[in-house]
Amino acid sequence: MSDRSRDHVLRSLRAATAGMTPVALPERSFTGVRFADVEAQFAKSVAEVGGRCIFAEDAALESTLLQLPAYAAAKRVLSRVPGLARANVERAELRAPRETWNIDFCVLPGELGVAENGAVWVVEAGFSHRAAWFLAEHMALVVPARKLVHNMHEAYERIELGSAGFATFVSGPSKTADIEQSLVIGAQGPRSCTVLVTRGPA
Repeated sequence: MSDRSRDHVLRSLRAATAGMTPVALPERSFTGVRFADVEAQFAKSVAEVGGRCIFAEDAALESTLLQLPAYAAAKRVLSRVPGLARANVERAELRAPRETWNIDFCVLPGELGVAENGAVWVVEAGFSHRAAWFLAEHMALVVPARKLVHNMHEAYERIELGSAGFATFVSGPSKTADIEQSLVIGAQGPRSCTVLVTRGPA
């Protein structure tokens, strides 16, 4: 929707509701599902959506990634997580979104992870070529263990839409299913999605 169309819709709504008495929102009492072990449930949910969840120490991030054949074999690695020696694609060399088509492995920080569905909230945060999130052959998302939440209700309480620019929930690798119920992983985007849940030093 263009700015002009949005403004038109908003003006129409304001005109239609002019003079109405505001009604207070109802009290919210619903808390959503909670799990006895949020980390175990998150790993289970990631697996259910076609991904893989690995727990790792912060200091062992790269050595953990190197255990993934796709990361070890990748020739072009883009990372927004600092400190990865194998990252060799610089943001400055990506002049247009289409130039992200040949990235073998993309590593992104996740702002939070949701145990009930395995989704990870990923924020653009100044990185202009978000096409890499969807065009890379393989993807890893890095989420601190302290940022796992039980359900989407908790997630929406924590995210700040106004300051994010572009952000989205990523739930596993690309997948699609046709009318014969044949599930295909990696049809339109990353063929694999590994979520690394990290723990810092005690």
